[in-house]
Amino acid sequence: MAAPCNADCDDLNRRYGAPGRIVFRPSRHDAPIVVLANQYGSAEISLLGAQTVSYRPTGNMPVLYMPHPYDETPAGTEIHGGIPVCWPWFARNGPEGSKMHGVARYAKWSVKGTEYSEDATEITLGLKSDDETRKAWPYDFELELKISVSMKLTLSLHATNTGKTPFFVTEGFHPYFLVRARDRTEVLGVDGCTFVDTREPEKGRCVWTGGYAVKVPGSKIFEVSKYEYVLMDHGLDRAIAIVSRGNRRLVVWNPGEESAARVTEFGVEGWNKFVCVEPCSTPGEAGYDLGPGESHDLLMAVQSVPNDGSVHARHA
Repeated sequence: MAAPCNADCDDLNRRYGAPGRIVFRPSRHDAPIVVLANQYGSAEISLLGAQTVSYRPTGNMPVLYMPHPYDETPAGTEIHGGIPVCWPWFARNGPEGSKMHGVARYAKWSVKGTEYSEDATEITLGLKSDDETRKAWPYDFELELKISVSMKLTLSLHATNTGKTPFFVTEGFHPYFLVRARDRTEVLGVDGCTFVDTREPEKGRCVWTGGYAVKVPGSKIFEVSKYEYVLMDHGLDRAIAIVSRGNRRLVVWNPGEESAARVTEFGVEGWNKFVCVEPCSTPGEAGYDLGPGESHDLLMAVQSVPNDGSVHARHA
């Protein structure tokens, strides 16, 4: 039986912890944080929203942007940073009056199990529909999210329709990647892809032929088929490789200075310190129907490596 997400951290550590590898600690957000660590790096995941709030490979800079340390953010606020989990809708595509990015982002998840070996440290979190989730979305479901730290950070979301009524899903992982400066970044792996620019929707679907640089602010929504991308951060001289499965779209987003001003936690220059590269399924033909008893998987793996020129060459 899964441990309740509001269980005492001492109990979670007794049942699922491993000294130096898996440690639960309290947070001001009314849900514990679990720290996963091994020789390759460490990650912190909040049981509120199953949001990964930090990832740092050993000997390297943090990979994820957070405007402030997680424990310094006010309790109950929406955290723009780390890797939020968006399900069963992406962006503002839920029922009228609903919150951004779905019920999973704001729910308290339970711990279903942990594992570790010489090469990986992993936790499995779970979320089931209940009276609270049905207030926002009237369907029965069960989610299982596995997060693993090895030579890379891997997130795998398994969603099941446990009810008797089919429903339509849009979803995504929403990683905020830390960069030196927004305009010194490139996204590889989308050349030749069809895309829509949300700043210029009147242009409709276009083919990306502008080389490798993806200009921001705003969002570009790419129709993808290769599922391998690289965020080149020339300011920090590193490459962040992203592999995904189960998504039909890739959103590349940065709010820009004007839009970011409406999110006070970014501060004056925060918008310039991240780029989001999001494996997702957006509304329309990119979403999917999930019938009773059916399941769907979404996976994302992230690896940060020094930029020695070889990554760019492989995408040329």
